[in-house]
Formats: sequence, C-alpha cells, structure tokens
Amino acid sequence: MRDYWAIGLMTGTALDGYVDVALIRTDGHKILELGPYELVPYSDAQREILWQAVHAALDWQFNGPPPSIFEAATATITLICTDGVEALLQKTGFDKSKIDYVGAHGLTVLHHPPKAGEIGQTLQLLDGAKLAKTIGIPVIYDFRANDMRHGGQGAPLAPIYHAALLQFANLEPPAAILNLGGVANITYWAGGTNVAAFDCGPANGPINELVEAHKIGTYDKNGALASKGRVDMARLAKIMENPWFAQPFPKSLDRYDFGAALVDSLALEDGCSTLSALVGMAVGRGLDLLAQRPTKLVVAGGGRKNPKMMHDIENFAKIDLIDADEIGLRGDAVEAECFAFLAVRSALGLPISFPNTTNVKAPITGGVLARP
Repeated sequence: MRDYWAIGLMTGTALDGYVDVALIRTDGHKILELGPYELVPYSDAQREILWQAVHAALDWQFNGPPPSIFEAATATITLICTDGVEALLQKTGFDKSKIDYVGAHGLTVLHHPPKAGEIGQTLQLLDGAKLAKTIGIPVIYDFRANDMRHGGQGAPLAPIYHAALLQFANLEPPAAILNLGGVANITYWAGGTNVAAFDCGPANGPINELVEAHKIGTYDKNGALASKGRVDMARLAKIMENPWFAQPFPKSLDRYDFGAALVDSLALEDGCSTLSALVGMAVGRGLDLLAQRPTKLVVAGGGRKNPKMMHDIENFAKIDLIDADEIGLRGDAVEAECFAFLAVRSALGLPISFPNTTNVKAPITGGVLARP
C-alpha cells in the first residue's frame, strides 16, 4: 500500500484571520508522518469580504438567487488558499512535485442539517478548479455535499481523522477528542474505525461575534473579558433548555444556530462569561449522551488557548482536559491535517463519513477532484 503527501487547508467559521495549512504523509488509513504546518494570515480587507458573505447567507437561507457577494468571497477564499499553499512551500522548501493532493475545505457560509425527512443543504465557498490550476496540484474540495445528498448531516467530518490521530499519539481506546472552533464537537473512539461524533454546542463563535459587535477586537484574548464578568446562571439555564442539547447524536450545528443574541442586554464581560460557561455546559451535556463517559478529553482548536474556556469546561462538564500539544500533537493544525487526510481517503474512494458520525445510512466517501 503506497503512501501520499497531502496538504490540508482550513478557514474556520470563526474568521480568525488565518488559513491553517498543514502537510501530512498518509496511506489513507494511518498517519505516517506529520509534516510542517503554518497559520498564514490574510488581510483585514479579505476578512471583511468573507464576513459580508457569511452575513448575507444568514439572510439568504438558500431562498432565491445566491447573494452577489458570494462571487467576490469565492475569489477571495480561493486566493487565500493559494497564498497559504505557496507560503508553506516557500517557508519550508518542501518539494512541490512530491505533493499528491491538496484537500481544501473552503468557507462554510451556511449549513442546514436535514429536518423531518428532508435532505439538508450546505455551502462551502471555493473555486477548487481555479485553485488546482493556480498551484499545479490536484485539489479535492466540497467534502460535505455527498454525505448530505445521501441523508447525512454533512458534519462532523473530522472523526475518522481524530481516530487516526489518537492512534498516532499511542492512546488506547476508548479515547475522545474535543475540538473548539466556532462550534464545539466531540469524537469518541472505541478502536479501529469505530467512532461516534457530533457537534455538542457553540464554542468560540458567539464570543467572537459579541466582542466584534462591541468593536474592541475580533475575539476574547485569553478569556480576559470573560474572566472579569459574572455568569448569568438564570440565562444559562434558559439556554440549556433548548431541546437540541438533549437530542441524541449524530447531530450538527450551523455556526449561527447559537449566536451572540443569546446574551443580549448583558454587559460585555458578563456576556462573554456566560457564553464561556455555556461551552462548558454544552460539552458536559454532550458527554452525557455517550454510552460510556470518558474521563479525559484531548482538546484541539483555537479555544484551547482560552484558559477561561478550558476552566469552564473542566468545571461545568466535570472532565479533565489535555491540550493536544501536550501529547505531541498540533492543536492548531488538526483541522487542516484532517482535510489533507480526507483528501487522500477521497482519492482512494474510502469513506469519510459514517452512520455514527453524520447519520448517513452507510459509510460513504465524498469530495470533488479538480486536476491542474
């Protein structure tokens, strides 16, 4: 069985100003080597275009013609991904001819899971064909659509990579990973390809949205604002009454299903504190849905750098957390690595989503291949 070098690209819904770029070597089943990775910044002007597209999508809701801003945003995210690949190759000097595939997620602007027997809809902006031609490497993109066409939730897609990652770190099953991006999701690995996974609630998304609305930045650095505030326990209890939290998995969220409006009328610090506590409560409720509750969680994603959020998860979810970096993994690179791994699986026709991860009826592959 041959192995492949692949680059993964991820631009998250939190719009943190970076494209995550990671290189891995894999046979599509195991991680054979973690290559270099970079967090490549993009400009404030580019971020503004992406932000406008995301907010236009909230008004659009798949009704009528797509907003005109999508064209500019597609060109922007494609350029950001191009720059990301070129930055990684230039900085590392890695031989481009050795790279077999690039897996590019694109920018999610809208994600509607299936409801009441209806097929769901999802949209990730990216011109995969243009990206492939520009960088001269085959690109695999549009990873979620095939799963949704077959009745799946379209998310999360990371579980099969999380399982390989836990194996690479020499952790014994059962083990679990918590990813804290715009949304929080949990992967529970029982060994082999036996994984269960689901979005469990909001993470950085609504806090970023709240801070940005107050025009004092784009995120709560180190949880400083949340640390100064007080949790509105009555408001938190009301939010947790939402039946979605008790809904069995598999399940997925759009980044804006739980937004900053949850803490309308609260002072900024109190709002951040309440939303941070919400992450902890949601993770705890998610863990309670598992047949066997893990005793520890490996944490990846940007939220792990927020000590207040990490404390709230440990406090409200009653769980010990391990930063992915502490066990030799790269917490900032996991999502980008994931799409490199999924690109190779897609190229080999291997499944990338499963009944216990997206609720698709049978394991299924996904992704569209664009050649240079």
